[in-house]
Order: sequence, then structure tokens, then C-alpha cells
Amino acid sequence: MADLAAIPDSWTVWNESEDGRVVLAYRPDVFNGDAFPAACLPTLYLTHGKRTRRPGANPGTPDTDWHVTLYLEPEVRLRETNRFPRRPDALECLAELARRFDRGEIDYRELYQVPREEYFERLDELTGTDDLEE
Repeated sequence: MADLAAIPDSWTVWNESEDGRVVLAYRPDVFNGDAFPAACLPTLYLTHGKRTRRPGANPGTPDTDWHVTLYLEPEVRLRETNRFPRRPDALECLAELARRFDRGEIDYRELYQVPREEYFERLDELTGTDDLEE
């Protein structure tokens, strides 16, 4: 399994499969339906194979076609292209995206078509982004 020591403490390894896929969850302690909606749990995925909606379709091999994707909700994701031929490079990207999100460096407002201001203000507090603006 991967060494995920470079992942900030605010991220939890939600799942790590034997084929190398990893799912990280951001602060699941607060995205529990009370403080923040559970459906809005930010997640980072390290997957491999072709990017299709059908599970298991064209899984690729463990050494090719690795992808890193940040989701803020099931239909809201960071549109950066994070595709790598080798898993170690993708794992490095996964850790860097986790750190960037944790430091408040990802502008999640830009990812939404419909603004959710109250949610954004609370997420700013959680990521420390509100401290950067002062």
C-alpha cells in the first residue's frame, strides 16, 4: 500500500484498495450532516484506467493512466487535468492537492454554478481562508 504520510491531518484515508486506488475525505468529523452537509464532503480520488462513468470499465493496469480528482460534491469537481503514467507521480499530486485545499489555496467558489454563500463562509472558516483575507 502507499505511504500516505504526506497527507495533511485534516484528510482521512477513507479507502485504500489493493489495486492502488485511494479515497481521501476532508474533515469527516464536521461533514456529518449537522455542521456541514454530508453530501458536500470534499473527497480526493486516486484512480486508474479510462475515465468512464461505468464502474470497472477499462480499468487499465496498476502502472498506467492514473488520475487524481477533487470532488466538492458528487457533481462538483476541480477541473484540473491530473493524469499520470505512474502511480507515484499521481500519489504526489494527491498529497499536493490535499495540502493546497487544506491551506485554502483552491478557489472552490469558482467550481459552483449556483453560489452557496453561507456554506462557503463556513468552509472558509474551516480551511482558514477567512484568515488570509484580513
